[in-house]
Parts: sequence; structure tokens; C-alpha cells
Amino acid sequence: MSSKAETVAEQTRDNQGLVPNLRFPEFQDAGEWKRRQLSALLEERKEKNRQLKYGPEQVLSVSGEHGCVNQIEFMGRSYAGASVKEYNIVETGDIVYTKSPLKACPNGIIKANKGAAGVVSVLYAVYRPTAAATTGFIDYYFSSDHKLNTYLQPLVKKGPKNSILVKNANVLNGYVGAPEVAEQEKIAECLSSLDALIAVESEKLMVLRDHKKGLMKQLFPRPERVENGVKIPAETTPRFRFPEFRNSREWETKPIRDTFDTASGGTPDRKKKEFWDGEIPWITTSLVDGNIVSEAAEFITAEGLKGSSAKLFPKNTVLIAMYGQGKTRGKVALLGIEAATNQACAAILPNAGIDPAYVFSNLCARYEEIRSMSNSGGQENLSQELVGSLPFPFPHDEQEQHKISACLSSLDSVITAQNDKIEALKLHKSGLMQQLFPSPTEAVA
Repeated sequence: MSSKAETVAEQTRDNQGLVPNLRFPEFQDAGEWKRRQLSALLEERKEKNRQLKYGPEQVLSVSGEHGCVNQIEFMGRSYAGASVKEYNIVETGDIVYTKSPLKACPNGIIKANKGAAGVVSVLYAVYRPTAAATTGFIDYYFSSDHKLNTYLQPLVKKGPKNSILVKNANVLNGYVGAPEVAEQEKIAECLSSLDALIAVESEKLMVLRDHKKGLMKQLFPRPERVENGVKIPAETTPRFRFPEFRNSREWETKPIRDTFDTASGGTPDRKKKEFWDGEIPWITTSLVDGNIVSEAAEFITAEGLKGSSAKLFPKNTVLIAMYGQGKTRGKVALLGIEAATNQACAAILPNAGIDPAYVFSNLCARYEEIRSMSNSGGQENLSQELVGSLPFPFPHDEQEQHKISACLSSLDSVITAQNDKIEALKLHKSGLMQQLFPSPTEAVA
């Protein structure tokens, strides 16, 4: 076989199978995608910021979810060093590789800079698409964790403390499957339009959530507060009251301990197998998130309940998460089932004269207030005593209580439907990407 014929045969073998399951009509007869070394699609940029074209306010970072972001806009501050002179310049449309391992992407991530130009630290590698590639295609190609990990894993070595060791140029030594530029642009355009739709629907979701927050502030009396150095007493009625209750008596405010029975749970000894995998749902603060708890991740036995400080709480008990340095502390949930809890949950048991859904809605609206009650020690936690001291305002008419909780519940249904719509779009995008790109193993085989 001639040398030329051998080359054609090798190329045919390399490209064999590099065809996506879904292809736009105008590219149905365009042939198979080519197995290309990434260095044919990207070239390293080494432009330094020595003329201080960009300042600390234009330092970028790379987020696994959001791509290239401005540190100040995204994180509230710049994490730049004393000087950004040696930082690498990143123009709009450049591709950035960060050598910071993430749980889902242990070999780093590759993202396009779709925003304004700026600079990144020397720990980042910066590339620019060649005439054979487009920014959008490269960005979407590596947006799949599976594709990204499959590509980077053979190129990267791990150093001390899980650090990533790879030269910037060597990142381009791997192979990917890619069509011609026109098809790349079509794929990126399709996925970009879907991203734009997801962004619009996500904005609607944010508006709905903000509306609910604002409404809750109107439906419940404001607590005692300090404004401009002046202490303002707690309100006795809300700023908004449904018409049929506007002539009703003022609300009453009592500490939770004077209105409800409260308790906390416990954790059975995990070394005793007879305490676990039983029939009793056991709830931890990981399930407390402004929701109705209708199922558990773990279960304990009757022996575990008796042999520990865990208690069985009835349906309609309201739970408050007492521990957690992150967002968990202060979160509220309503038990939709009979269940036990661990010691990190404060339980507010049902009171015959107060709608449990109202209690849940009221406390959900007071997340920041509840968090502010935390101890000021080394770890800011709530306690059952602090929860019991929380002032609890309520109207005496249960119909008014129910009206408030029903109003907020109906809004929650709209928010849930909107969230489900977004998740369906994201699922559609994920499935579409699987169809638009060949399997990554076909490109590296």
C-alpha cells in the first residue's frame, strides 16, 4: 500500500464512528467528525498584564457552574495579589483552564470567557480558538464532566495535597472529535438559545421567590428592631391583612415555650445494629429546608428509639435546624409524617388552637431573625432554650391563620412548578448534548 493510501486508511480508522446521534439536516451528508488534537483547535496565549491594562477590579475566576466570572461581581471582593502585573490577560472568547480540582472534576475545568475581558492569576492557562474552532463549541464540549474528565485524566498528574501538575502546552496534547466550523457554530447556537431560555425561566423563579419574601414581610408583624439607632417595638398586627379580618382583634405574641411544647431528638448508637434499619423514619437537618418532610433517608427501630434520646414526633410537628455553619441553621420544616429526629432538630409540637401550617409559614419567614439568635461562641448554634424564647405572633382566629398559610402555600405551588419547568429544561439540554456530541471515548480511543 502506498504511503498516501496508508495515511488515508489511518485517518479513516481514526475518524470511524465519530458521528453524533443527532445532526442538523444541512450537515447530514457532511461526513464523520474528525479526531483532532486539541492543539489544532486551541493555541496558548501568553499575554501578560505588564502594562496594567486591567486592574484588580477586573480579576476573573472560573466557576464550574457559571464559567468565567468577575471576582468582585460574583464573590463580592477581589482575591488578587499585591500586583496583577504578571497576571494573564483573558479576552472575551478565550478559553481558560483552571488547575484547581473540584469534587466532580478532579483534574480541573475548562471554560470560555463569555463576559468582559480581564486577567487571571498565573495558576490559570489561557487559550484562544484557532480558525478551526469556535469558542462556543469548545465550551459546550467540555461542559460535560464526563467528557472533561475523560479528556484530562491521561494528561494530568497529581502532586502534593492533590495539586494538579501539567504544563499549559501539554493540556492541548489530547484528542477530541470535532466537525467543521459551520457545524460547530450551529451546535453552539442551538445550545446557547436553550441556555438563554433557561436563564429567562430562572429569572422568573427568582422574581417569584423575591415576591414571596416580600409578601411574608407584609403578612406577619415585624419583630422588635433597631433602625438608625432607635429601638422600635414589635408590631401587634401585620401591615397587610385580608379584608375579612381587618376589624378583628390585634394579634397576640408569646414566647414559643408559652404556646407550644418543644423538644429535641437524639441519635441511637450506630454501633448497635439492632437500633437501625427499622420502620421509624429518622430525620436529620439535611432534610430541613423550608419544606414538608414526607420521607426519610434513614430509619431506626423501636429498640433504637427506646435506647436513645430520640423521640417520636407526630405529623404536623415543626422542626428548626439548630446547628450548621452554612445555610442550614435556622431552616424550618413541617413533618408530613410521624418521625423521630436527631439532636440537631428542635421540635415544636402541634397546638390544638394554632394551624401547624401557619406556624411553619411564620417561622420560615423569620429565617434571618432566627439565625441571629444563635450563640456567639466558637460555633454559632441555636438551642432548645433559644428556640423556646423566640416571640411568636399569631391571630386568635384560626380562619385567619389558615388564610395566611393557604396564600403562601399556593404561591409555593407556583414556585415549585416553575422550578420543575427549569429542571425539565436542564434535563432536555443534557439529553440533547448527549445526542449532539459523539461519545468522548470515541475521540480518545
